[in-house]
Amino acid sequence: MSNKLLLLAGDFVEDYEVMVPFQALQMLGYEVHAVCPDKAAGDSVKTAIHDFEGDQTYSEKPGHNFVLNYSFSDVDAQDYLGLVVPGGRSPEYLRLNQQVVALVQSFAEANKPIAAVCHGAQLLAAAGVLKGRECSAYPACGPDVRLAGGTYIDIAADQVHVQGNLVTAPAWPAHPKWLAAFVKLLGARIEL
Repeated sequence: MSNKLLLLAGDFVEDYEVMVPFQALQMLGYEVHAVCPDKAAGDSVKTAIHDFEGDQTYSEKPGHNFVLNYSFSDVDAQDYLGLVVPGGRSPEYLRLNQQVVALVQSFAEANKPIAAVCHGAQLLAAAGVLKGRECSAYPACGPDVRLAGGTYIDIAADQVHVQGNLVTAPAWPAHPKWLAAFVKLLGARIEL
C-alpha cells in the first residue's frame, strides 16, 4: 500500500499551514509530495504568515519560501492515500486551475481523506465537493461553503470538524487536532 500524500500549495500559501503538515506527516513516515501548478520539484512558492492580532481579520506578513519537492505535471491521484489543502491566499487562485479542480474531485470521488484548513475550503467549494457536506473553514469562507451547497461549521480556531473523508479546521491553531484527525482517517495508529 502506498504511503504517499499530496499537498497542494501555491504562492502566498499560509506559512504554518503548509510547513507544519508537510514536516509532521513526513515525521510519521508518509511520503509527502508538495506541488503547485506550472511548477516543478525544486521550485518554490512564497508563503504568508497570517496572525490574529485583534483586527477585523487576520494580519499578513511575508513568510518563508517553501520549496516544492515534486512536479505537478507528474501527479496522478490514484498514487496517493490522501490530500492536504493548506489555506492562505493560494486556494483563491488554485481554484481557477481546472487541473487542480479535477484533482480535488478525483480524491473526493474515490472517498480518500481530504484535510483542508482555513481558506482551503475555497478550493473544495470550487471543485463542487461540498454539496450536502459539513465543512469548517476560516469564517470569511463560510459563504463559499454555503454557496457550494455545504453547511458551514463555525468552531473555535483550535478545533477540527470531521465528516466522512473530510477533515476541516478554521486556522493553524487547530494543527494538533486537525492533523491527528487526518492521520486517523488515513488508518495510522500512533502508540505511546
